[in-house]
Amino acid sequence: MEQKVEKLVTWLQEQVKQANVEGLLVGVSGGIDSAVVANLIKRACPENSLGVIMPCKSQSEDQSHAKSVVEACDLPVTTVDLTKTHEVMFATIKQQLKEAGTFDEEQEKLADANLRARLRMSTLYTIATNHQYLVVGTDNAAEWYTGYFTKFGDGGVDLVPLVNLTKGEVREMAEYLDVPDEVIHKQPSAGLWEGQTDENEMGTSYAMIDRHLKGEEIPEEDRRIIESLHQRSAHKRQLPPAPPK
Repeated sequence: MEQKVEKLVTWLQEQVKQANVEGLLVGVSGGIDSAVVANLIKRACPENSLGVIMPCKSQSEDQSHAKSVVEACDLPVTTVDLTKTHEVMFATIKQQLKEAGTFDEEQEKLADANLRARLRMSTLYTIATNHQYLVVGTDNAAEWYTGYFTKFGDGGVDLVPLVNLTKGEVREMAEYLDVPDEVIHKQPSAGLWEGQTDENEMGTSYAMIDRHLKGEEIPEEDRRIIESLHQRSAHKRQLPPAPPK
């Protein structure tokens, strides 16, 4: 594990040098993936790294976990509360759609959640531009394969250091990096609405996805769900398509 961490830290340092920037930042959600990235960027750029906490109608537990993460790895932090921004923006868009007679109530929850993720992305890039930093993503192999991220939201980043690590490997790395126990063992959630969990939304478990990615046998129903998620989300892992010349 020490070698894996050192390899990722070196890679991050190389990316900073190649991009000719000053350092790295990450959005710290209070979850295990962003906690690991927070530790990695602190090691890569001890004097030029930053954590950004962005509550948006968030549960107070998420904020307290995020604060415990940055305190544990001594990462400088700034907090930008996006609740009011989201409320005004979403209400304005919703009103315009209603006036046009095109508002789809069934899509409201997803549109609301995706806007939160994209506001966070915009916030990270605004702060990154100020500091001349790169934005570091937190998606692991399971999330990347299934497309469990918002396009141009939490998927809108410069670097994805965890994208080759299964959820289980991220957990092992978190333990090695002394991430607070309450963060390591909490139920994975994007924090997009009350009671939301990753596994409930995906319809399968991270353990099953990890096994599938390793080429191990899993129940047919789980395999079908995972492959369906992968195929439906292919566009998220590609640049926007262009017509042939």
